[in-house]
Amino acid sequence: MDTLFFDSDDLGRTEDFLSRAYARMRIGSGAAQAGRARISRSAMPSVTIDELDLDFEMSYSVTPLGRICLCLVHDGTVEDHAFDGVQDSFGPGDVVSFAPPDLPYSGRICSARYNITMLDTDLLAQVASAAPGRRPEPVRLTGHRPHSDAAAQHLRRTIVYVRDHILTEPALADQPLVASTAAQHLAAGVLAAFPNTALTEPTATDRNDAHPAVLRRALAYIEDHAGEAVTVAEIAAAAHVTVRALQYAFRRHMDTTPLAHLRRVRLSHAHADLVAGTPTATTVTEVAARWGFFHPGRFTSLYRACYGRPPHRTLGED
Repeated sequence: MDTLFFDSDDLGRTEDFLSRAYARMRIGSGAAQAGRARISRSAMPSVTIDELDLDFEMSYSVTPLGRICLCLVHDGTVEDHAFDGVQDSFGPGDVVSFAPPDLPYSGRICSARYNITMLDTDLLAQVASAAPGRRPEPVRLTGHRPHSDAAAQHLRRTIVYVRDHILTEPALADQPLVASTAAQHLAAGVLAAFPNTALTEPTATDRNDAHPAVLRRALAYIEDHAGEAVTVAEIAAAAHVTVRALQYAFRRHMDTTPLAHLRRVRLSHAHADLVAGTPTATTVTEVAARWGFFHPGRFTSLYRACYGRPPHRTLGED
């Protein structure tokens, strides 16, 4: 996990830092005295989450970021935000996509405290559909605001959870399965919140492809790669079908999803590690993180439902 901090009341230094941290940009302020900019960043592969606090009015003009960029406003406002014919303003509680990755944007920060979450564009394709034997097709967001208040609220909770419970714990964020699972969870939240180009319903071809042989290939791949950072798109590619066909096969033959089954396989490995461990040398949190469970309460709930007891009672059993 990587972190950085910035604190300055020099506008030139702030512009230079923002240009290095995001994309080349020009900023300005009409205030007689320069205001103060405080920025902190925590990052894991494919995802960065920043907290920014600007106690002055700052105009910005930014070149394309090349990444999905979400803004969650805590206090203050973002005014006259514009890109490609769109103009909008955001206030406390709003969560928006600043602009498509390939477009510039501009606007004004008005004494605001806000969160910037950036994701690699490939993450969206990893949790969406893909053609068999090919790289996942790019997925684009087609709107800059969530399609409902409920979707926005869910995305806000997801961002805050990753920020407060993953990226504040370097030992946790540095676990490959935790980082991969958290990144995919965040990407899925983005797709669920914003209108986008991903196809989710299986086509006639997908339904025809969802036969038992496909399921067997997918199950074998999951079992062989449960300890790695696996995506739905990779499982589908190993089974030689689209993600939609893969999901339909799991739903049709096992009444579950590929990721839910992957989680169950990882849970069984965690169970084996707990049985083999000792209370003096092993912790439940350590084992859970090793197998991609970044929410301790969720891990305990899943474990209890499967094994009939909390994980700490298994630790050290013969």
